Amino acid sequence: MSVETIAAPPVIRPAGAADVAAIAALIAMGGAADAADRAAAEAEARHPAYAAAFARIAGSPSNHLFVAEQAGRVIGTYQLTVLPGIAQRGRIRGKIESVHVDPDLRGGGVGALMMHHAVAQARALGVGLLELTSDKRRGAAHRFYERLGFARSHEGFKMVLD
Repeated sequence: MSVETIAAPPVIRPAGAADVAAIAALIAMGGAADAADRAAAEAEARHPAYAAAFARIAGSPSNHLFVAEQAGRVIGTYQLTVLPGIAQRGRIRGKIESVHVDPDLRGGGVGALMMHHAVAQARALGVGLLELTSDKRRGAAHRFYERLGFARSHEGFKMVLD
């Protein structure tokens, strides 16, 4: 009889400064999974701009950055931003962005766990409408969000200013 090691379930928690490199690496990996891409992502993650970005997020009461951690390792991340507005009689909106799961662990429930967490956090913060965007090339991600109850409703536009 063999004894199998069962990994503890992931825990979703607020991100800290010590998590920045792991978060940046997950974001840099995007849809990639091979070793060369991981090495490039880990090198990119050491750029000082990420620490500065984290400081701005951490200093804003409207922004909440979370990580999924398992056995001491960051395996996923997402950001929730709370946006007051005038539309829909002043309904508070929440925007979920930068949703990333370690490519080796996709399809294992980490993303769903994070999204359920995001919905609960948004509700607790008084959010009445939750939005997210996803790159048009990420078809699997779109199907994932639709399975969770998100509906395609708008066409998005971007303008890079720097």
